[in-house]
Amino acid sequence: MLRGVLEMSGFIGAVLDPSMPFVRNALVAGLLSSVLFGVLGAVVTVRRIAGLAGAISHAVLGGIGLSLFLASRGILAGVPPIAGALLFALAAAALIGLVSLKAKQREDTVINAIWAVGMSLGVLFIARTPGYADPMSYLFGNILLVSGRDLVLLGVLDLAVLGLAWRFYPQLEASAFDEDFAKVRGVPTDAVFMAILAVVAVAVVLLQTFVGIVMVIAMLTLPAGTAGYAARSLAGMMAGGVALSAAFSAGGLALGWGLDLPAGAVVVVLAGTVFMGAAGVRLALSRLAERQGPLTLRGTTLRGCHFPRG
Repeated sequence: MLRGVLEMSGFIGAVLDPSMPFVRNALVAGLLSSVLFGVLGAVVTVRRIAGLAGAISHAVLGGIGLSLFLASRGILAGVPPIAGALLFALAAAALIGLVSLKAKQREDTVINAIWAVGMSLGVLFIARTPGYADPMSYLFGNILLVSGRDLVLLGVLDLAVLGLAWRFYPQLEASAFDEDFAKVRGVPTDAVFMAILAVVAVAVVLLQTFVGIVMVIAMLTLPAGTAGYAARSLAGMMAGGVALSAAFSAGGLALGWGLDLPAGAVVVVLAGTVFMGAAGVRLALSRLAERQGPLTLRGTTLRGCHFPRG
């Protein structure tokens, strides 16, 4: 306990130290990223498209590798890696979206292919790039290298995502929980689905430069999934996901700083531990309710749609 207090006080001291702005930037980046993880993670989790988001995340590595390779050969001198990442992410989102809508039975095959081919292309391009380029830095990132410009980009994306979520919340909720009914009511569910994938692709590109591909996938699912055990609506799940993401990010940074461990990996382990703990509690309560007699767990009602929990 005493060690934990000392570690936390040391991290707080580093955040307040004017000579260590990178620690402060990392904390702010974690809190800003939490908005994206909570809002988008809730949509990804409810629509059960975590696999799609994972494939898009890994396809990003192919775009990064291509950008580095072309820049090193002078073909596209000065092109930033984020440009290639964005191109590959949007292309992957469009391909996955079209296959999901038009050929549902081939969805898993395409997702796995994009996942594997995107990563492999990235590794190959990076291997052929003169100089030293470590793919692991893109997979796991380094949130301590976030700059002031990166924070501005994150803030702008946060505002854009919050604005879209507020403006199209009824369409998001309807298409997520009862797509057939939403179609009958005139909601363009296919367009909503493609828009979700496009926004997730852009967010993944920006976030992976800070925290890495692995942490993006984990934080798009674990905080929202944990919040889903108690949430009664999509909005509640979004709010809970944001709060938990912020707690995991700040806690992971503090623990990583105090224990001299990679902050991103600590954040993921912390989020995973809490998620598994919540799942265990949920399972225990379900078993207890079953032993006491008839099923007494109440379902979750979301705007007239009943979805059993457990």
